[in-house]
Amino acid sequence: MLAVVAGLSATGFAGNAMAAEDTSLTWNGITLYGVVDVGLAHQTHGTPTTAEFYPSAEWVISKNSNKSITSIVSNPMSQSRLGLRGLEPLNDQFSFVFNVEMGFDPTSGALADAPGSLTKNNGVALENQRSAGDGSRAGQIFNGQAVAGFSSKDYGTVVFGRNTTVLLDNIVKYDPMNGSYALSLIGYSGVTSGMGSTENARLDDSVKYTYKYDMFRVGALYQFGNADTSPGKAYQANVGLDYGGFSADAVYGHKNTAISLASLSAAQVVTLPTNSLAATISDNTSYTLDASYATGPFKVSGGYEHIKYENPSNPLAAGFAGLGGYWVGVTNNTAFPKPKVLQVYWLGAKYNFTNDFDITGAWYHYDQNAYGVVKCSNDSAANCSGAENVYSVRLDYRFTKRFDVYAGLQNSKVSNGLASGFLNRSTLATVTGLRYQF
Repeated sequence: MLAVVAGLSATGFAGNAMAAEDTSLTWNGITLYGVVDVGLAHQTHGTPTTAEFYPSAEWVISKNSNKSITSIVSNPMSQSRLGLRGLEPLNDQFSFVFNVEMGFDPTSGALADAPGSLTKNNGVALENQRSAGDGSRAGQIFNGQAVAGFSSKDYGTVVFGRNTTVLLDNIVKYDPMNGSYALSLIGYSGVTSGMGSTENARLDDSVKYTYKYDMFRVGALYQFGNADTSPGKAYQANVGLDYGGFSADAVYGHKNTAISLASLSAAQVVTLPTNSLAATISDNTSYTLDASYATGPFKVSGGYEHIKYENPSNPLAAGFAGLGGYWVGVTNNTAFPKPKVLQVYWLGAKYNFTNDFDITGAWYHYDQNAYGVVKCSNDSAANCSGAENVYSVRLDYRFTKRFDVYAGLQNSKVSNGLASGFLNRSTLATVTGLRYQF
């Protein structure tokens, strides 16, 4: 999953007529920022929440989605988080910069830890499982970004460490629902922002460069691939422009030895430690095109991503500690007899009734080819061709610059290969909530 939203700066809502002048929590160039987001949700087919799973619920239809459920949830619209960022001028041209961020679950106080949620379903029958999924936040203290580097007004910014990818930055920017876990397929699932693997929405051991000149901008990221948390090199490149109300970006990326974690089966859990997980290993390549246009109270945004999965050029043997220190006791290096192609589409529109009240609607779509030895277009196997559609709508009202309330609903449905082994094929999720950011 994706997770995905915490690349945002979270300094408040723009264009709020009711808000007073910004008084950010800055001292000697160091700024404290954060978000707290909680809500009440109902799903026609859902699963019980898990403290470590930072989307809180499985908002889109999943294999284990089962009974009707109502629950208090964390992070429906934004990842709750605390962060520190700093800027120290060194001379007239360069400044030292840093940013560290911690995502958490406000209903339990637990650190965001997607792999930890997967361990709760080890050996558990499908109909008895809880909400869980893989993700780039794996219980680290700074499970968002943790970077330091240099910024120049003329030459751009370069930062080193645990970076949000340029692809994640763009997904959040062009997602009509702004990366909402509850109302966006590409916000809930980090597959899109992670080039096919949600763990790769944020990359350890990486360097990131961004630069803007007039209406144009570029970005690049490189992961050295020497960290045990994310073995295998990765790179991304971005070009974009802004012209009037129009904005567009294109991203190309590749990741060697991508890891996608899953819970252990009942047979596997007998011989492995309780915190072990299974992993599918692949080499992933993606390209993404996205754009938006705003005029008056209207804004339209959308995008397309093409992701190709192939068996890894450097297979990983079972028996290593991955992201968050979780033990990978089972690996699959041959999941893709033929390259798997996942195409992702999204489109949405926003209308501002006033500066403080708006409505947003969105559509998201997955299209998967048949990548098994035998070609198929039914639900007999997960490698058959298949599709997923998600429709959502949201109302958002800002009482102040920092406090808003919202309500929304989302319908998701899967078919053929993307429905293989599912208990149910569709679900309707509704959510109301409140969010405070500083």
